Amino acid sequence: MPPRSAAVLGKPVGHSLSPVLHRAAYRALGLTGWRYTAIECDEPELAGLLDRSAEDVVGYSCTMPLKRQVLRVAASASPAATAIGAGNTLLRTPAGWHADNTDWIGIRDALAAASVPVSGRVAVLGAGGTAQAALAALAGGTAPRQVQVLVREPSRAAELLATAGRLALPVTVAPLADPEQWLAADLVIATLPPGAADSYAGLPFSNRQALLDAVYTPWPTPLAAAFAAAGAPVVSGAAMLLYQAARQVELMTGSAAPVEAMRAALRAAVPGCAA
Repeated sequence: MPPRSAAVLGKPVGHSLSPVLHRAAYRALGLTGWRYTAIECDEPELAGLLDRSAEDVVGYSCTMPLKRQVLRVAASASPAATAIGAGNTLLRTPAGWHADNTDWIGIRDALAAASVPVSGRVAVLGAGGTAQAALAALAGGTAPRQVQVLVREPSRAAELLATAGRLALPVTVAPLADPEQWLAADLVIATLPPGAADSYAGLPFSNRQALLDAVYTPWPTPLAAAFAAAGAPVVSGAAMLLYQAARQVELMTGSAAPVEAMRAALRAAVPGCAA
C-alpha cells in the first residue's frame, strides 16, 4: 500500500492523543511511510482545509469545536453520524468527503470490554456531543433499559432530545443536582468536562452500579474513585478514546485495528490512564 497521510483537526489540538494512537497503529500494521499529524482548525476554516487537502490524505479525525461542522461540510454522512447530529471522522471518497462518528463505538466497545451490561436504568450526565454519542451506544439491542439524561439546565437539552428522537430512543430529562437520580441508576455515563462532577463524589454509590467517566486524565477522577471505593465497576474515558480511534484506523486503512499496540502506546503516553 503506498504511503498515505491523515491528521486530527481541532482548536486547540495540541493536547490530542490521536497522533499517539494512529501512529502506533501504522507501526503495528507495517504501514511504512504513513503519516499522522495534528492541525489547528476552527469551524470557519474546515471547508477550505478540505478543499486544499493533498491527494494522499485518506481522512481526518475531528475534535472540538468541529463535530457539528463536520456534517455541514461533508458530501455524505453515515446513518450513525446523521442520527447523532455530529461527526468525528472525515473520509475521502470518490464522491467527496464522507462524515462518520466513531465516538459511540468507543463508548459501546469500552463498556463491552469491561463486561459492563447496558441494561436497567442508565443515567447520562451532560448534553453535549459525547452525550449524544452515548445515546447512540444505548440505542438498539435487546436488553431493557430506561435512559435518563441529567443536565444543569433541562431547557438546554433540545439537541440531545433531537438525537434521541432520531434514534427512536425514549429518554427523560432531570436536573443534574438531584442525587436520587444518580443513585437510582444501574449505569452512569458521565460526559461532563473535567472537574464538573467532582462535587458529586460524596454520594453513597453502591456496588450494584457501574460508571463510565469520559474524563481520562488525571485518573482516577474523584467520581471514579468514589464508585471504585463502593466496589462498582469503573470504565475510564481512555478506553473510550482507544476504541473510537481503533474504528477510525479501520475506516482509514481498511485493516483491522491493532488494538493492543494502540493500548500500549496510550498507556505509555498517559501512565495510569486505565486504558
